[in-house]
Amino acid sequence: MRVLAIEPYYGGSHRAFLDGWVAHSGLEFDLIGFPPYKWKWRMRHSAVSAALRVRELLNAGKSWDVIFASDMLGLAEFLGLAPVELAALPRILYFHENQLLYPDSCKQERDMHFAYMNFTSALAATQVWFNTGWHRDVFLAACRSFLDRMPDYQHGAEVTEIADKSRIFPQGVYKSKIDIKNNIESPVLRLVWAARWEHDKNPEDLYTLLCLLRERKFEFRVNIIGESFSKVPRAFARIQREFGDVIDNFGYQQSREEYLRVLSESDIIISTAAHEFFGISVIEGCAAGLIPLAPRRLAYPEVLGGVEEFLYEQTPEALAERLLELAAQRGGWEWQRLRAQAQKLAAKYYWEKVAQKLDWGVEGLV
Repeated sequence: MRVLAIEPYYGGSHRAFLDGWVAHSGLEFDLIGFPPYKWKWRMRHSAVSAALRVRELLNAGKSWDVIFASDMLGLAEFLGLAPVELAALPRILYFHENQLLYPDSCKQERDMHFAYMNFTSALAATQVWFNTGWHRDVFLAACRSFLDRMPDYQHGAEVTEIADKSRIFPQGVYKSKIDIKNNIESPVLRLVWAARWEHDKNPEDLYTLLCLLRERKFEFRVNIIGESFSKVPRAFARIQREFGDVIDNFGYQQSREEYLRVLSESDIIISTAAHEFFGISVIEGCAAGLIPLAPRRLAYPEVLGGVEEFLYEQTPEALAERLLELAAQRGGWEWQRLRAQAQKLAAKYYWEKVAQKLDWGVEGLV
């Protein structure tokens, strides 16, 4: 089975997904990917650029059984520009995120072109795959709400069509190489916050949390890691300035080995995200034996299996209270039970299992 995979933004979690699948798949892949830079431009030009690249591959003797593309491709536009033989292939559109629901940090009116592109791409797909059921449900609801605001031709039946051809396939993670039994013990609780350094990951709540812990004279260490871009929320500068004395690692880890080292030196992985369709870093923390704490919103209740101990009631104050509770249990039976439960939860997302399900999904469609 031969797959043509198209990824307009071949970086971050998008690249990790494709690389993980290819490494564990029984299928054959040809990848068309573009550098992870200027995402709006990638969404605008990638249909044209991918269509031109496909012509080169066809001339070189390549052929495929199925097209697999991420949500950042204008799939309908690509099919209109690509050689005619591609129109006969079944095509899968995978939603890592969507532009209908991405929170805008600016107060100005948003350009909804990319949101409508997500809708037309889903309509052009044979199947639409989402990383969580929550993501599917909120996307379909947002589509209906968006189209209902249009003056006419609101295409409600087409949203139902997308719903009928939707499937759920989670992202995968690698089985941790960290032996959690041999993690170096520390006299104080060690936290890690791992996410993109952007406003949708809600660093303001992280800052508030650290202030609350300090006010209560709670001893802790913290790692604040993740990829940053040209615009970094001001909260990170405040955190570095006011909490530098308790920060062990601050910034992007240049290698996976360094990233895993930071995880191995932590006890609890926390999220404050206001926007999250899966939460791969939290699952990677679970795989490393860390206890996760995520807000009871977004995809987290689903991805974390509805485990009450891993969810908090959405505010920095609630997160602080939960951290104090866990600190009192640290090293005891309940602490060890939660660590083992987190690692067991992560096991269902290991690439060996996820890639097999993805392969079955492709084979079933073809």
